[in-house]
Amino acid sequence: MKMRSINGPKPSIVMEQNKHDFTKSENKIYEYILANPEQVLYHSLTELSEASTVAEATVLRFFRKLGYKGFQDFKFLFAQEVAAESNQHYQESYMERIRTNMVQAIEDTYDILDTQSLEGCINAIDRCQDVVIFGIGSSGIAGLDMQNRLMRIGKNASIITDPHFQVMRASALNEKSVVVAISLTGSTKDIVDTVQIAKEKKATVIVLTNYVKSPLTKYADYILLTSAKENPLDSGSLVSKITQLYLIDLICTGLTMKNYQEAEKVKMEITENIASKLY
Repeated sequence: MKMRSINGPKPSIVMEQNKHDFTKSENKIYEYILANPEQVLYHSLTELSEASTVAEATVLRFFRKLGYKGFQDFKFLFAQEVAAESNQHYQESYMERIRTNMVQAIEDTYDILDTQSLEGCINAIDRCQDVVIFGIGSSGIAGLDMQNRLMRIGKNASIITDPHFQVMRASALNEKSVVVAISLTGSTKDIVDTVQIAKEKKATVIVLTNYVKSPLTKYADYILLTSAKENPLDSGSLVSKITQLYLIDLICTGLTMKNYQEAEKVKMEITENIASKLY
């Protein structure tokens, strides 16, 4: 079947036109999407599978049957349709809305924080010889901040954002390495493929993501969840980066407290060395 384009018929119309050919399982997916259009925009493939009580492979085949490359392709076009038909009107100014969204995202992330998993992340990084951070796009920006924070307290850390270099670096890891994989969706194929290699090399894997059930979390030793879900039209939003930075701050602060004297010594040396570069 010809792949759907951005200028093609609306996803709801495509589903309506094909519903007479749906199997019993496909009807479950169709009915769930119609009943929960807003929620679908924030689902991962795994979550949609569980919500509609249908296997992941069946869900994927459903969207390909309709002419989409996969769930993400459908979701992007469906988000445009939902946004166009939405009658929501904000009573607050955009300044208030942004502030509210950021504060709420951090509070929600705090509420779902697994302190035991956080402690496990801190201990794993504390024990390891090197920390390798993987992130692509906006998640890579958060990874750069994590590298900066870790280096300032004396940890050997590197951030890699190029998918090919990620594969090469992952292939050289071992049981003394810790990988921090940052992915909002947990479904970015390049990150998932790289982390799978890292896991095969027996590296400890820490995942920062929005979705506890995603292809990426299957390889995680520790999972830290953010709570700033995006629909496909909001990809790379500042709110989601804020929640990632919040978790990174918790990890790095925890490491500093665990090794306070050594961390302070390194921080002072860095400060003195950087000061010499200022006029």
